[in-house]
Amino acid sequence: MTYTETFTLHPLAPFNFDLTAQIFSSGDKQIRSYTNGEFHQVLEINKNLVLVKLTSIGTIQQPKIVVELKSNKPLTSKDCKTAADAIHYIFNLDFNLCAFYQDVESDPALHKISRQLYGLKNPTTPTVFESLVDSIVEQQISIKVAHAIEQRLAKKFGETLIIEGNIYFAYPKPQNIAINSISEIQHVGLSMRKAEYIQNAAKLIVDKKLDLEKLKNEKNSDRIISELDEIRGIGVWTAELTMLRGMQKLDALPADDFGIRRVISRYYCNGKKIKTAEAREIAKEWGKWKGLAAYYLIIAEART
Repeated sequence: MTYTETFTLHPLAPFNFDLTAQIFSSGDKQIRSYTNGEFHQVLEINKNLVLVKLTSIGTIQQPKIVVELKSNKPLTSKDCKTAADAIHYIFNLDFNLCAFYQDVESDPALHKISRQLYGLKNPTTPTVFESLVDSIVEQQISIKVAHAIEQRLAKKFGETLIIEGNIYFAYPKPQNIAINSISEIQHVGLSMRKAEYIQNAAKLIVDKKLDLEKLKNEKNSDRIISELDEIRGIGVWTAELTMLRGMQKLDALPADDFGIRRVISRYYCNGKKIKTAEAREIAKEWGKWKGLAAYYLIIAEART
């Protein structure tokens, strides 16, 4: 039997749901995707797997999101509240984009792009662990290949939810990965070294030697980078990417990333190759918005 609950969220304007969710348009429909105006993903809500579906019925200036929850167990008001909080976090619904737009008005390139991408918010992974694992997977390989590996990882180690005859997969919890061998983790397409890195991080969490969620409360980015850097296989680039995508640390700039250096060069250096230090120097002008500004540049390039 399937249990369903529906409610409406009112994000802080401006918010362009379609533009924000487009990043998931090439996602696996069994894991997380955005198709025909509907976003869906399986989330663990109060230790229960729930299929979350989101649809926009509002406008950019008056955003309104209809949420539908489906589960094999009865859904309580507490479940709805927890799901709403998770959705707010994943889509950054409470973030005030106007502050960012005001601060980049004097930057010709970003001011123009922010007008073109008005209402775009940067999605966040539901857990920091997911962001950390994805960042490890994406080390020194193409995004296309990395996404394929990430999807196989979810299907191999994630828990399953069957709703109305359809199978969905939740993102693997650290426990699901920690108990498996390196060779099993490698089967999704990872190198032995990356499999070791991911298993090690999972074991640290399971053994309560690492609390990634607690790191979200740390305001000093350098301290976060320093702590993550102590984990085997995690360098500055991986730490900064994890902070940006999994902790909503919008000042984090993974400047070692070739793609980020490329887009900065495209809009600020006439396309010439630039080094990490040059990218960081340019990004200083963006202040606390370094990571968000880089995200806008990446999305702008992808739409050209």
